Amino acid sequence: MQKIETIRHSLAHLMAHTVQELYPGTKFGIGPAIENGFYYDFDLPKNLTPEDLPKIEKKMRLLISKNIIFKKRLVSKKAAKKIFKNQPYKLELISEMKGNKVFLYQSGDFLDLCKGPHVKSTLQLHSGQAKEIPQGAFKLTKIAGAYWRGSEKKQMLTRIYGVAFKNKKELDNYFLTIEESEKRDHRKLGAQLDLFHIDENVGPGLILWHPKGAILKKLIEDYALEEYLNNGYQLVSTPHIAKLKLWQISGHTDFYKENMFPAMHLQEINKEEREDYQIKPMNCPFHIAIYKNSLRSYRDLPLRYTEMGTVYRYEKSGVLHGLPRVRGLTQDDAHIFCTPEQLGEELISALRLTLKILRTLDFKEYDIYLSTRPKKFVGVIKNWEKATKALKYALEKMKIKYQIDPGEGVFYGPKIDIKVKDSLGRPWQLTTIQVDFNLPEKFNLVYIDKKGRKQRPIMIHRALLGALERFIGVLIEHLGGNFPVWLSPIQVWIIPVGSRHLKYAKEVSKKLQSLLNVRLQIKDEAETVSKKIREGEIQKIPYLLVVGDKEEKAKAVRVRERKKGDIGLVKLTKFLEKIKREIESKK
Repeated sequence: MQKIETIRHSLAHLMAHTVQELYPGTKFGIGPAIENGFYYDFDLPKNLTPEDLPKIEKKMRLLISKNIIFKKRLVSKKAAKKIFKNQPYKLELISEMKGNKVFLYQSGDFLDLCKGPHVKSTLQLHSGQAKEIPQGAFKLTKIAGAYWRGSEKKQMLTRIYGVAFKNKKELDNYFLTIEESEKRDHRKLGAQLDLFHIDENVGPGLILWHPKGAILKKLIEDYALEEYLNNGYQLVSTPHIAKLKLWQISGHTDFYKENMFPAMHLQEINKEEREDYQIKPMNCPFHIAIYKNSLRSYRDLPLRYTEMGTVYRYEKSGVLHGLPRVRGLTQDDAHIFCTPEQLGEELISALRLTLKILRTLDFKEYDIYLSTRPKKFVGVIKNWEKATKALKYALEKMKIKYQIDPGEGVFYGPKIDIKVKDSLGRPWQLTTIQVDFNLPEKFNLVYIDKKGRKQRPIMIHRALLGALERFIGVLIEHLGGNFPVWLSPIQVWIIPVGSRHLKYAKEVSKKLQSLLNVRLQIKDEAETVSKKIREGEIQKIPYLLVVGDKEEKAKAVRVRERKKGDIGLVKLTKFLEKIKREIESKK
């Protein structure tokens, strides 16, 4: 059985072979296997449209049936340059390769620069379900533009994407998941539920929260902050800008500059201003400034500062994507200052709190990664090793399975990343917990130990939900917009049957709000009850309460529960008990 990555890589080559035959004169970029499929970049003699994909795919299937053999060759760089003399992108790659020889792969009339591996024959690319006419479990999906080697300064190429799986059943399941994910798209549901939008006149990546979206965001913030304060964190609040030299001390201008908005040169406005200012990409230096405001003793530690801090990061317009990738984001940020002896327990405490909050917010499955030292880093390796060891200790003490993610730590320290899985099994990076020996050194942080000596504290950076914008985008798709009662911006609609029932509807409203502070609306528009019910279902309101003569007489409500439909006449007191339990239990 061939590995799926090998199948995908071979299909990328087969697609390039097909394009070579269909569009002579094409210049070839690269064609790797990727998650769920493959792509290849082309410099084509004509523009392609999605309508061209079926033709390319049909030709690929024809080539599969010809039992074309993949042959590996090792040639000198000089010979390779001669072979690819009319392929400028391949020549560029060859010139950068180390050594004197390079690997090529031949499949029929197509020759590519590649180490492999590939299948032995194209017949191995079919699903095995139709022997006479091979039907590969693959499909070409889209055409996009892609700069050569990801640089905006280089040529724009045409990228053709495909998906591929081991059999047709897996392929069909993939498209079912795609169909479901399109229904759950947070941008579509954000508009349908009137939660947020992005305005071109305001700017890309900057979210405008509508009333219902702002309530949702506040509910999540309030819940998280309550948990943090109950676990020994102290609330702080910091500015949105600071002097540029603060970010020079922290190292952000050296290691994070491409993600920072340009500095503000105030002297251009007022000559008396001698300092440049920077809009903040991080909250860390501000929390450090609060720590430094007083002389700290070992008795003060650990100190845990937290805030819902809005930061601003310059993300390229091409990667912006609704809520998950924005330029203005609010983090449930915290920084813990502790002694070396306290480090392990603080990490365990942060992990335990993270898993509790994620479970409450309906995320039960996740993958955990320990991200180690990147190539570009600050500090001494000895401290990096200590920090990594402490993170391993916390994970193993809690008996949490984790994977090593080599070189993916931040420039100032290693970290634990938690990728939650949504209801469709898709992973999303949310939580991060980072150990930092570097910033305490840069800012000369100290505390006085038991013997009266100055010691350096260790700093933990942690954001359990990550960016609120990203978290809410993931949550919308995870739940399909069906927020639990406690999180729903509008929890109840009260629908009077007729105008004479409005008085009773207001009585029901008063009891719900006075006793439980339920967020509700009375729907007294001049429309039919059925139309209001249908609209309530579209708006995903947890409870629709219909009140008429019978309900008023019985001091009851007719309850329509989201997803369950009409559950019948319920005494108002019983309904109050029911919704109270759901709100308090956060179910």
